[in-house]
Amino acid sequence: HLHRASLLLPALEAALANFSAGAAGGVVQPVRTVLPVPRHGGYLGVMPAYSAADDALTTKLVTFYEHLKDSSVPSHQATVLLFDPSNGTLKAVLDGSVITAKRTAAVSAIATKLLMPASAEVLCILGAGVQAYSHYDIFTELFTFKEVRIWNRTKEKAVKFASSVSGPVRVCSSAQEAVTGADVIVTVTMATTPILSGDWVKPGAHINAVGASRPDWRELDDELMKNCVLFVDSRDAALTESGDVILSGAEIFAELGEVLKGTKPALPEKTTVFKSLGMAVEDTVAAKFVYDAWSAGN
Repeated sequence: HLHRASLLLPALEAALANFSAGAAGGVVQPVRTVLPVPRHGGYLGVMPAYSAADDALTTKLVTFYEHLKDSSVPSHQATVLLFDPSNGTLKAVLDGSVITAKRTAAVSAIATKLLMPASAEVLCILGAGVQAYSHYDIFTELFTFKEVRIWNRTKEKAVKFASSVSGPVRVCSSAQEAVTGADVIVTVTMATTPILSGDWVKPGAHINAVGASRPDWRELDDELMKNCVLFVDSRDAALTESGDVILSGAEIFAELGEVLKGTKPALPEKTTVFKSLGMAVEDTVAAKFVYDAWSAGN
């Protein structure tokens, strides 16, 4: 039911705007609780949310492990529980990995639609995992790029990516080569130290920073963070969870929902970064979308 993530865009845009409207928006969502699993280098995240506009109640359980020796196991695995908000009954258990991949890419696409330069021709993706595929799918569906480039720390994965997607992709031998001259950049890596340098970034480019979801992990260097206009999904989450934001001391300009509401400008002529951490309410609207589509089909 989520093979075209673009179908989620209107619901996600509404949810982001409602979240940034505070109490009036009817989104109840704490910052995620993250439990370390020190013996194995992993984490368990718990992400509950309620959306009054959708009358939907969910929690997502997500595990993420930094450096797995067994690469057949994904670094991130997730399950979404959908409840009946009127009485608390569990209605569905959904594969949260698909929902996470699709809703994250859809939110990046919303940010890109608002923030990318007017004549964007070159898309660059750093990373070649699950999120690289979901971002490629929705970005090539919604936007027209003359060139798509990819870089991955392990070149074989980048080559595999390029040969398995629907359109032509140029495999680059360094992150710098991939980024130079790119108009839209997506970072979807498991990096814990910066892999993207502000020196390489074309003025006016837009960056979707999706990896580095811990307070001590980085994908972007200080130069980029301090010289961009910074947008986030949630201020509270970014100041608690994002190493790129916390360690650089960069100032947050706006939440994406504030731009969607019209209370903050988008500034596509500037160099912009959207730091995506992913919010529980995004899982809520995506899970409800899937459940409603499944119910209608039955």
